[in-house]
Amino acid sequence: MKSPHSSVACTEAYAPVIVIHRLAHAVAALSEAAAAARPVVLLSAPAAGVSAGAGWFREIIEPARRAVPQALVTTLLDCGDDTGMAQAAIRAGVEGVVLTGRPEVMARLAEIAVQRGVNLVFERPVATLDLASQFFASPEALRECCAIALAS
Repeated sequence: MKSPHSSVACTEAYAPVIVIHRLAHAVAALSEAAAAARPVVLLSAPAAGVSAGAGWFREIIEPARRAVPQALVTTLLDCGDDTGMAQAAIRAGVEGVVLTGRPEVMARLAEIAVQRGVNLVFERPVATLDLASQFFASPEALRECCAIALAS
């Protein structure tokens, strides 16, 4: 089921895309997006749906949303070209899934995603900011990085 917290379509070109790798990244991005009154897309690392799974992503996104409930956010878990992991993420109720792969399989998964209210994207969005290099940064430093990205 689609999250009631999402009010941003991930295809909207004006929404900055921030790649997150841990909870502190998500909280910083949402805090700065809310402060700037801007929508934001939180995107996992490439193929994180395969390496970490839907449960990991949910355990980052849900607490971040609780911490910053006023943020306008769309979330996307990248499952690479792994249709099985994408299907598992859809079943788990992840809000949005990035899947690259064979068109005939993607079409069937798109039907399933629509039935479950999950946004299925077939091309990884271009990131405005990837917080990988800031993995161990302080909350203040993370917020500063996000503020700069959201201002551009």
